[in-house]
Amino acid sequence: MGVIVSIDDFRTGYSGMSYLRRFPIDKLKIDRSFIKDLTTNPDAAAIVQAIISLAHSLRLKVVAEGVETAEQLQQLRALGCDQFQGFYRSAAVRPAEMEKFIQTIPVGVGLSDQQSSLETQRKLAVLRRR
Repeated sequence: MGVIVSIDDFRTGYSGMSYLRRFPIDKLKIDRSFIKDLTTNPDAAAIVQAIISLAHSLRLKVVAEGVETAEQLQQLRALGCDQFQGFYRSAAVRPAEMEKFIQTIPVGVGLSDQQSSLETQRKLAVLRRR
């Protein structure tokens, strides 16, 4: 089907953690509240690092929400975060502007998402057999 499943606004509470076992997840999106304080609060940085490590050990991609500065992006890259979204890259845009933006993406970018969709299909097939 080509569907990629993400947990949005992932937090460290029990309900968020239980989703990792119950659903065929491909990506975790780290809540912007952790990203906001990433460069100024060691505890926020430790939580982000733990989420990235947990996700990668489960073969999940990690998306950081709310990235607004080059410093945040630099630290996220150093921690191994796979993707980001936020005003540092772009403010919200209208559909026509988004179409133009997508056309500027170099060939070959997004292949990991194609691989993720194949992984999602595999996970769904396993769940159907249970």
